[in-house]
Amino acid sequence: MAERLNVAVIDYDAGNTLSVTRALEKVGARVDLTSDPERVGGADVVVLPGVGAFGDCMKKLRERGMDVACGEAFRSGKPFLGVCVALQVIFDDSEESPGAEGLGLLPGSVRRFEAGDLKVPHMGWNELRLVREHPVLDGLDGEDFYFVHSYYPEPAEAADLLGETEYGVRFCAVAGRENLVAVQFHPEKSSRAGLRLYENFLSWSRTL
Repeated sequence: MAERLNVAVIDYDAGNTLSVTRALEKVGARVDLTSDPERVGGADVVVLPGVGAFGDCMKKLRERGMDVACGEAFRSGKPFLGVCVALQVIFDDSEESPGAEGLGLLPGSVRRFEAGDLKVPHMGWNELRLVREHPVLDGLDGEDFYFVHSYYPEPAEAADLLGETEYGVRFCAVAGRENLVAVQFHPEKSSRAGLRLYENFLSWSRTL
């Protein structure tokens, strides 16, 4: 029987927190939904959900001391998954919130879509194309995932780009390095493929 990991889902009033928690529980995780940085530090695995604006997200994380907890979790080598706007806040800054600093776990900036005749926000199902193989993305190349966003990150280092999607431009849909992976789409709203991603993440976490 696979080891049940203690997964801390960071609670900072993000709109998708409960749906992320339920999806993780469905694939066998023992979830601790918490706003306590110490409990994040004591978990086996950390998941950062996110919905909304870059600056508002960072403000809420800082108010709870979760910006420090996220940085410590990443630097400690703990498996770390970011979902939706969490992919954006792991970078340095965003055009959405000038002057607001991100977590800076990966170098890069977040840009607004210049999608021509396409509607912004980008909302709906789009195909994921892998840029490089990663255990969390195993079996998911070419699968459709559900997106809702107006901004996307541009990693400063090409090696941090794991997967792309096209919406007017080809953009970073998955980024990561070492013990960190973050996705722009909502796995918890992406049916079978989304549950597969969470399963893959837990399996990968057991190897770290």
